[in-house]
Amino acid sequence: MIREIYITETNCITPLGFDVESNVEAILRGESGIQLHGDVSLMPNSFYASIISTEKINSAFEKISTDKKYSRLEKMMILALEPIIKNSGVELNSKTAFILSTTKGNVTALKEDSEASFNNAHLDVLAKNVADFFGFKTQPIVVSNACVSGILVVSIAKRMIQSELYNNVFVVAGDEVSEFVLSGFNAFQAMSDLPCKPYSKNRTGVSLGEATAAVLVSAEAKDAKIKVIGDSSINDANHISGPSRTGEGLFRSIQNALKEAQIDPDKLDYISAHGTATPFNDEMEAIALSRLNLQNAPINSLKGFYGHTLGASGLLETVIAIESVNKNMLFESKGFDEIGVSETINVIEKNEEANINYFLKTASGFGGCNTAVVFEKVKHELH
Repeated sequence: MIREIYITETNCITPLGFDVESNVEAILRGESGIQLHGDVSLMPNSFYASIISTEKINSAFEKISTDKKYSRLEKMMILALEPIIKNSGVELNSKTAFILSTTKGNVTALKEDSEASFNNAHLDVLAKNVADFFGFKTQPIVVSNACVSGILVVSIAKRMIQSELYNNVFVVAGDEVSEFVLSGFNAFQAMSDLPCKPYSKNRTGVSLGEATAAVLVSAEAKDAKIKVIGDSSINDANHISGPSRTGEGLFRSIQNALKEAQIDPDKLDYISAHGTATPFNDEMEAIALSRLNLQNAPINSLKGFYGHTLGASGLLETVIAIESVNKNMLFESKGFDEIGVSETINVIEKNEEANINYFLKTASGFGGCNTAVVFEKVKHELH
Protein backbone atom coordinates (compact mmCIF):
# COMPACT_ATOMS: atom_id res chain seq x y z
CA MET A 1 0.00 0.00 0.00
CA ILE A 2 1.53 3.33 -1.04
CA ARG A 3 1.51 5.85 1.79
CA GLU A 4 -0.90 8.75 1.57
CA ILE A 5 0.77 12.16 1.71
CA TYR A 6 -0.57 15.33 3.31
CA ILE A 7 0.41 18.92 3.85
CA THR A 8 -0.43 19.69 7.47
CA GLU A 9 1.17 23.09 8.16
CA THR A 10 1.72 26.13 5.91
CA ASN A 11 3.26 29.57 6.28
CA CYS A 12 4.62 32.40 4.14
CA ILE A 13 6.57 35.64 4.50
CA THR A 14 5.78 38.17 1.75
CA PRO A 15 5.31 41.91 1.26
CA LEU A 16 1.57 41.31 1.90
CA GLY A 17 2.12 39.84 5.36
CA PHE A 18 4.13 37.52 7.57
CA ASP A 19 1.51 34.78 7.91
CA VAL A 20 -0.99 33.03 5.65
CA GLU A 21 -4.04 34.79 7.02
CA SER A 22 -2.78 38.32 6.36
CA ASN A 23 -1.75 37.31 2.82
CA VAL A 24 -5.21 35.95 2.02
CA GLU A 25 -6.87 39.05 3.49
CA ALA A 26 -4.70 41.26 1.27
CA ILE A 27 -5.51 39.15 -1.81
CA LEU A 28 -9.24 39.38 -1.07
CA ARG A 29 -8.86 43.18 -0.84
CA GLY A 30 -7.06 43.16 -4.19
CA GLU A 31 -3.79 44.50 -2.77
CA SER A 32 -0.58 43.81 -4.64
CA GLY A 33 2.92 43.66 -3.21
CA ILE A 34 4.28 45.07 -6.49
CA GLN A 35 5.39 48.68 -6.06
CA LEU A 36 7.63 51.13 -7.88
CA HIS A 37 11.12 51.04 -6.34
CA GLY A 38 13.93 53.51 -6.75
CA ASP A 39 16.75 51.65 -4.99
CA VAL A 40 19.86 52.47 -7.02
CA SER A 41 21.87 49.78 -5.22
CA LEU A 42 19.61 47.25 -6.98
CA MET A 43 19.11 48.97 -10.34
CA PRO A 44 20.13 52.37 -11.77
CA ASN A 45 16.61 53.29 -12.90
CA SER A 46 13.34 52.78 -11.01
CA PHE A 47 11.56 49.44 -11.43
CA TYR A 48 8.43 47.59 -10.34
CA ALA A 49 8.95 44.69 -7.93
CA SER A 50 7.48 43.07 -4.86
CA ILE A 51 10.01 43.61 -2.05
CA ILE A 52 9.73 42.99 1.70
CA SER A 53 10.81 45.75 4.05
CA THR A 54 14.16 44.77 5.59
CA GLU A 55 13.21 46.61 8.78
CA LYS A 56 10.13 44.39 9.13
CA ILE A 57 12.22 41.27 8.59
CA ASN A 58 14.74 42.38 11.22
CA SER A 59 12.17 43.33 13.83
CA ALA A 60 10.22 40.08 13.34
CA PHE A 61 13.46 38.10 13.56
CA GLU A 62 14.57 39.85 16.75
CA LYS A 63 11.48 38.41 18.45
CA ILE A 64 12.79 34.88 17.94
CA SER A 65 16.56 35.34 18.03
CA THR A 66 19.17 37.94 18.98
CA ASP A 67 21.81 36.22 16.83
CA LYS A 68 23.38 38.66 14.36
CA LYS A 69 25.06 36.14 12.06
CA TYR A 70 22.12 35.42 9.71
CA SER A 71 21.75 36.88 6.23
CA ARG A 72 18.52 38.56 5.16
CA LEU A 73 17.35 35.48 3.21
CA GLU A 74 18.21 33.15 6.12
CA LYS A 75 16.09 35.31 8.42
CA MET A 76 13.19 35.18 5.94
CA MET A 77 13.45 31.39 5.74
CA ILE A 78 13.71 30.95 9.51
CA LEU A 79 10.67 33.22 9.99
CA ALA A 80 8.65 31.07 7.57
CA LEU A 81 9.64 27.81 9.28
CA GLU A 82 9.58 28.78 12.95
CA PRO A 83 5.80 28.79 13.61
CA ILE A 84 5.15 25.60 11.65
CA ILE A 85 7.89 23.65 13.42
CA LYS A 86 6.52 24.88 16.75
CA ASN A 87 2.83 24.25 15.91
CA SER A 88 3.38 20.81 14.47
CA GLY A 89 4.98 19.30 17.56
CA VAL A 90 6.94 17.03 15.18
CA GLU A 91 10.15 15.71 16.66
CA LEU A 92 13.25 16.63 14.64
CA ASN A 93 14.61 13.08 14.67
CA SER A 94 16.13 10.77 12.05
CA LYS A 95 12.70 10.32 10.39
CA THR A 96 12.21 14.08 9.87
CA ALA A 97 13.85 15.58 6.79
CA PHE A 98 14.55 19.19 5.90
CA ILE A 99 14.52 20.40 2.29
CA LEU A 100 15.48 23.91 1.22
CA SER A 101 14.46 25.18 -2.19
CA THR A 102 15.90 28.24 -3.87
CA THR A 103 16.94 29.46 -7.30
CA LYS A 104 19.66 31.92 -6.31
CA GLY A 105 20.15 31.51 -2.54
CA ASN A 106 22.50 33.98 -0.86
CA VAL A 107 23.82 35.36 -4.16
CA THR A 108 24.01 38.82 -2.52
CA ALA A 109 26.93 37.55 -0.39
CA LEU A 110 29.12 37.79 -3.51
CA LYS A 111 28.97 41.59 -3.35
CA GLU A 112 31.68 41.48 -0.69
CA ASP A 113 35.03 40.28 -1.87
CA SER A 114 36.05 37.98 0.95
CA GLU A 115 36.46 34.26 1.43
CA ALA A 116 33.74 34.20 4.12
CA SER A 117 31.24 35.92 1.81
CA PHE A 118 32.14 33.59 -1.05
CA ASN A 119 31.57 30.62 1.26
CA ASN A 120 28.16 31.99 2.37
CA ALA A 121 26.97 32.08 -1.24
CA HIS A 122 27.05 28.26 -1.39
CA LEU A 123 23.59 26.72 -1.21
CA ASP A 124 24.67 23.96 1.19
CA VAL A 125 25.89 26.62 3.64
CA LEU A 126 22.52 28.41 3.45
CA ALA A 127 20.73 25.11 4.10
CA LYS A 128 23.03 24.19 6.99
CA ASN A 129 22.61 27.61 8.64
CA VAL A 130 18.82 27.33 8.52
CA ALA A 131 18.83 23.65 9.60
CA ASP A 132 21.18 24.33 12.51
CA PHE A 133 18.97 27.14 13.80
CA PHE A 134 16.25 24.57 14.49
CA GLY A 135 18.51 21.62 15.29
CA PHE A 136 17.51 19.20 12.51
CA LYS A 137 19.22 15.81 12.99
CA THR A 138 19.20 14.84 9.31
CA GLN A 139 21.42 16.20 6.55
CA PRO A 140 19.65 19.14 4.86
CA ILE A 141 18.68 18.58 1.22
CA VAL A 142 18.89 21.39 -1.34
CA VAL A 143 16.65 21.59 -4.40
CA SER A 144 17.65 24.20 -6.94
CA ASN A 145 16.09 23.66 -10.34
CA ALA A 146 15.37 27.14 -11.69
CA CYS A 147 11.79 28.34 -11.21
CA VAL A 148 10.17 24.95 -10.63
CA SER A 149 12.16 24.53 -7.38
CA GLY A 150 9.32 25.61 -5.07
CA ILE A 151 6.82 23.04 -6.32
CA LEU A 152 9.37 20.33 -7.14
CA VAL A 153 10.21 20.16 -3.40
CA VAL A 154 6.64 19.04 -2.66
CA SER A 155 6.97 16.18 -5.10
CA ILE A 156 10.41 15.22 -3.75
CA ALA A 157 9.12 15.30 -0.16
CA LYS A 158 6.16 13.13 -1.22
CA ARG A 159 8.42 10.55 -2.82
CA MET A 160 10.81 10.44 0.14
CA ILE A 161 7.93 9.74 2.53
CA GLN A 162 6.48 7.13 0.18
CA SER A 163 9.86 5.40 0.03
CA GLU A 164 9.65 5.26 3.86
CA LEU A 165 12.93 7.13 4.32
CA TYR A 166 11.08 9.74 6.38
CA ASN A 167 7.69 10.29 8.02
CA ASN A 168 7.79 14.08 7.94
CA VAL A 169 9.53 16.60 5.72
CA PHE A 170 9.79 20.31 6.53
CA VAL A 171 10.18 22.30 3.35
CA VAL A 172 11.18 25.93 2.95
CA ALA A 173 11.48 27.84 -0.33
CA GLY A 174 12.79 31.34 -0.82
CA ASP A 175 14.49 33.88 -3.00
CA GLU A 176 15.15 37.58 -2.74
CA VAL A 177 15.18 40.42 -5.25
CA SER A 178 18.87 41.17 -5.81
CA GLU A 179 20.94 43.21 -8.22
CA PHE A 180 22.06 39.94 -9.84
CA VAL A 181 18.49 38.74 -10.51
CA LEU A 182 17.25 42.16 -11.70
CA SER A 183 20.16 42.64 -14.09
CA GLY A 184 19.68 39.11 -15.45
CA PHE A 185 16.00 39.51 -16.28
CA ASN A 186 16.69 43.02 -17.55
CA ALA A 187 19.33 41.63 -19.93
CA PHE A 188 16.68 39.27 -21.32
CA GLN A 189 14.51 42.38 -21.85
CA ALA A 190 11.90 40.42 -19.90
CA MET A 191 11.12 42.97 -17.17
CA SER A 192 7.84 44.84 -17.30
CA ASP A 193 7.79 48.63 -17.00
CA LEU A 194 4.45 48.28 -15.16
CA PRO A 195 3.10 45.68 -12.69
CA CYS A 196 2.88 42.39 -14.62
CA LYS A 197 -0.34 41.28 -16.35
CA PRO A 198 -0.31 37.49 -16.84
CA TYR A 199 -2.18 36.18 -19.92
CA SER A 200 -3.17 39.72 -20.92
CA LYS A 201 -2.99 41.07 -24.43
CA ASN A 202 -1.01 44.17 -23.42
CA ARG A 203 1.38 42.53 -20.95
CA THR A 204 4.96 43.75 -21.04
CA GLY A 205 6.84 41.08 -19.12
CA VAL A 206 7.84 39.91 -15.65
CA SER A 207 7.68 41.77 -12.34
CA LEU A 208 10.13 40.23 -9.88
CA GLY A 209 9.33 39.53 -6.27
CA GLU A 210 10.68 37.96 -3.11
CA ALA A 211 9.15 35.70 -0.51
CA THR A 212 9.67 32.62 1.59
CA ALA A 213 7.13 29.87 2.13
CA ALA A 214 7.23 26.78 4.32
CA VAL A 215 5.12 23.64 4.62
CA LEU A 216 5.14 20.37 6.51
CA VAL A 217 4.67 17.36 4.23
CA SER A 218 3.62 14.36 6.29
CA ALA A 219 2.36 10.78 6.26
CA GLU A 220 0.20 11.80 9.21
CA ALA A 221 -3.39 12.74 8.29
CA LYS A 222 -4.01 14.62 11.55
CA ASP A 223 -4.48 18.38 10.93
CA ALA A 224 -4.19 17.76 7.17
CA LYS A 225 -4.91 20.84 5.08
CA ILE A 226 -4.62 19.04 1.74
CA LYS A 227 -3.62 15.69 0.26
CA VAL A 228 -0.88 15.36 -2.40
CA ILE A 229 -2.09 12.76 -4.89
CA GLY A 230 0.01 12.99 -8.05
CA ASP A 231 3.20 14.61 -9.29
CA SER A 232 5.56 14.69 -12.25
CA SER A 233 8.50 16.70 -13.48
CA ILE A 234 9.61 16.59 -17.10
CA ASN A 235 12.41 18.51 -18.79
CA ASP A 236 11.83 19.13 -22.49
CA ALA A 237 15.35 20.62 -22.86
CA ASN A 238 13.93 23.11 -25.33
CA HIS A 239 16.24 26.09 -24.72
CA ILE A 240 18.23 27.61 -21.88
CA SER A 241 15.64 30.34 -21.29
CA GLY A 242 12.84 29.86 -23.84
CA PRO A 243 9.90 27.55 -23.14
CA SER A 244 8.86 24.87 -25.64
CA ARG A 245 6.55 26.20 -28.36
CA THR A 246 4.35 23.11 -28.08
CA GLY A 247 4.30 23.00 -24.28
CA GLU A 248 5.62 19.42 -24.45
CA GLY A 249 7.28 19.24 -21.02
CA LEU A 250 4.36 20.86 -19.21
CA PHE A 251 1.83 18.76 -21.16
CA ARG A 252 3.59 15.53 -20.15
CA SER A 253 4.10 16.62 -16.55
CA ILE A 254 0.39 17.36 -16.10
CA GLN A 255 -0.57 14.17 -17.95
CA ASN A 256 1.64 12.03 -15.66
CA ALA A 257 0.51 13.78 -12.48
CA LEU A 258 -3.17 13.23 -13.40
CA LYS A 259 -2.45 9.59 -14.21
CA GLU A 260 -0.87 9.01 -10.80
CA ALA A 261 -3.74 10.87 -9.12
CA GLN A 262 -6.13 8.64 -11.10
CA ILE A 263 -8.38 11.51 -12.12
CA ASP A 264 -9.52 12.80 -15.51
CA PRO A 265 -8.62 16.36 -16.54
CA ASP A 266 -12.28 17.46 -16.25
CA LYS A 267 -12.19 16.66 -12.52
CA LEU A 268 -9.81 19.59 -11.87
CA ASP A 269 -11.70 22.45 -10.22
CA TYR A 270 -8.83 24.92 -10.33
CA ILE A 271 -5.35 25.43 -11.77
CA SER A 272 -2.75 27.56 -9.99
CA ALA A 273 -0.54 28.29 -12.99
CA HIS A 274 2.96 29.70 -13.42
CA GLY A 275 1.77 32.74 -15.43
CA THR A 276 4.90 34.90 -15.51
CA ALA A 277 3.37 37.36 -18.03
CA THR A 278 6.07 36.87 -20.65
CA PRO A 279 4.61 36.21 -24.11
CA PHE A 280 6.44 32.88 -24.48
CA ASN A 281 5.58 31.45 -21.06
CA ASP A 282 1.90 32.38 -21.12
CA GLU A 283 1.45 31.09 -24.67
CA MET A 284 3.24 27.80 -23.89
CA GLU A 285 1.02 27.21 -20.85
CA ALA A 286 -2.14 27.94 -22.82
CA ILE A 287 -1.06 25.47 -25.52
CA ALA A 288 -0.23 22.72 -22.99
CA LEU A 289 -3.57 23.19 -21.18
CA SER A 290 -5.49 23.19 -24.44
CA ARG A 291 -3.79 19.92 -25.49
CA LEU A 292 -5.14 18.39 -22.25
CA ASN A 293 -8.67 19.77 -22.77
CA LEU A 294 -8.25 21.99 -19.71
CA GLN A 295 -9.42 25.20 -21.39
CA ASN A 296 -12.48 25.43 -19.12
CA ALA A 297 -10.77 24.86 -15.78
CA PRO A 298 -10.62 28.11 -13.75
CA ILE A 299 -7.01 29.29 -13.78
CA ASN A 300 -5.08 32.09 -12.12
CA SER A 301 -1.57 33.38 -11.80
CA LEU A 302 -0.67 34.92 -8.45
CA LYS A 303 2.24 36.83 -10.02
CA GLY A 304 0.06 39.99 -10.12
CA PHE A 305 0.09 39.95 -6.30
CA TYR A 306 3.64 38.77 -5.59
CA GLY A 307 5.62 39.21 -8.77
CA HIS A 308 7.78 36.28 -9.83
CA THR A 309 9.41 35.05 -6.63
CA LEU A 310 11.63 32.54 -8.51
CA GLY A 311 12.36 29.45 -6.39
CA ALA A 312 9.74 30.48 -3.83
CA SER A 313 6.90 30.90 -6.32
CA GLY A 314 5.77 27.27 -6.63
CA LEU A 315 5.55 26.76 -2.88
CA LEU A 316 4.11 30.19 -2.06
CA GLU A 317 1.42 29.75 -4.72
CA THR A 318 0.63 26.26 -3.38
CA VAL A 319 0.19 27.68 0.13
CA ILE A 320 -2.27 30.28 -1.22
CA ALA A 321 -4.05 27.68 -3.39
CA ILE A 322 -4.59 25.48 -0.31
CA GLU A 323 -6.37 28.48 1.27
CA SER A 324 -8.52 28.76 -1.89
CA VAL A 325 -9.62 25.16 -1.38
CA ASN A 326 -10.32 25.52 2.32
CA LYS A 327 -12.16 28.82 1.90
CA ASN A 328 -14.06 27.57 -1.19
CA MET A 329 -12.94 30.72 -2.96
CA LEU A 330 -11.21 31.26 -6.29
CA PHE A 331 -8.89 34.30 -6.13
CA GLU A 332 -8.70 36.75 -9.02
CA SER A 333 -5.78 36.66 -11.42
CA LYS A 334 -4.63 40.18 -10.67
CA GLY A 335 -3.71 42.42 -13.60
CA PHE A 336 -5.63 40.37 -16.14
CA ASP A 337 -7.74 42.33 -18.62
CA GLU A 338 -8.08 40.96 -22.14
CA ILE A 339 -6.96 37.48 -23.18
CA GLY A 340 -3.56 37.58 -24.86
CA VAL A 341 -2.88 33.92 -25.74
CA SER A 342 -3.87 32.01 -28.86
CA GLU A 343 -5.72 29.21 -27.04
CA THR A 344 -8.80 29.58 -24.85
CA ILE A 345 -8.13 29.53 -21.10
CA ASN A 346 -10.55 30.34 -18.31
CA VAL A 347 -8.78 33.10 -16.38
CA ILE A 348 -10.39 33.97 -13.02
CA GLU A 349 -11.28 37.68 -13.28
CA LYS A 350 -12.75 38.29 -9.83
CA ASN A 351 -12.88 36.50 -6.49
CA GLU A 352 -15.68 33.97 -6.61
CA GLU A 353 -17.05 31.22 -4.42
CA ALA A 354 -16.46 27.70 -5.71
CA ASN A 355 -16.35 24.18 -4.43
CA ILE A 356 -12.80 22.93 -5.04
CA ASN A 357 -12.06 19.23 -4.58
CA TYR A 358 -9.04 18.87 -6.88
CA PHE A 359 -6.49 21.43 -7.97
CA LEU A 360 -3.36 21.43 -10.05
CA LYS A 361 -0.22 23.48 -9.43
CA THR A 362 2.19 23.94 -12.30
CA ALA A 363 5.52 25.66 -12.80
CA SER A 364 8.02 25.98 -15.63
CA GLY A 365 11.56 27.26 -15.59
CA PHE A 366 14.78 27.96 -17.45
CA GLY A 367 16.48 24.99 -19.07
CA GLY A 368 13.14 23.41 -20.02
CA CYS A 369 12.05 22.16 -16.59
CA ASN A 370 8.34 21.71 -15.88
CA THR A 371 6.58 20.39 -12.77
CA ALA A 372 2.95 19.55 -12.04
CA VAL A 373 1.40 18.43 -8.75
CA VAL A 374 -2.24 17.42 -8.17
CA PHE A 375 -3.87 18.04 -4.78
CA GLU A 376 -7.12 16.81 -3.27
CA LYS A 377 -9.28 18.41 -0.60
CA VAL A 378 -9.22 16.48 2.66
CA LYS A 379 -12.68 15.46 3.74
CA HIS A 380 -12.75 15.80 7.51
CA GLU A 381 -15.28 13.37 8.90
CA LEU A 382 -17.60 14.89 11.45
CA HIS A 383 -17.55 12.90 14.66
